[in-house]
Amino acid sequence: MRNQIEKQAIYSGQSLCSRFQGNARAVKNGNHFTPASATNSNMSKKGLLLVGHGSKLPYNKELIESTASLIARKHPAFIVKCGFMNINSPSIEETMAEFQKETIDVLVVVPLFLAKGVHILKDIPAVIGLEEGKNKGVFSLNGRSIPLLYADPIGSDPLLAELMVKNAEQALSTL
Repeated sequence: MRNQIEKQAIYSGQSLCSRFQGNARAVKNGNHFTPASATNSNMSKKGLLLVGHGSKLPYNKELIESTASLIARKHPAFIVKCGFMNINSPSIEETMAEFQKETIDVLVVVPLFLAKGVHILKDIPAVIGLEEGKNKGVFSLNGRSIPLLYADPIGSDPLLAELMVKNAEQALSTL
């Protein structure tokens, strides 16, 4: 699915997070993706914790990090960080601790999973301090509480259907 430039970046060991896409760029600083155009103003920021499953192979982590970079470039109102259920680092808990150092007014936890399952319904809510079945809570930040929101997984979406057809057509083009 990656375009040729992204493939070259991966194979050459370069970080996708610092590659240009149009005139926008996202800079990776540890686990934090910030639009290069972002200023140090006192504007309200939203935290977005992108959660991945984790894997022994590098592809899951690369996918989560490149998606975080894309979000940061296109949506500068978000401070985007990645966290993983298992195997990869940083963990969800470590990333939530990183967010405690940020100036944000809300933290949204977004699982990059296709469908609801045990991780979505039980494991991730437990890690982020939500009761099972709840998608709202509070996050303690510098002596104050801010909203903590838990988003749905990708689910069925026309964009996903289009992507699957695109992938099928790409496979068919090899005949």
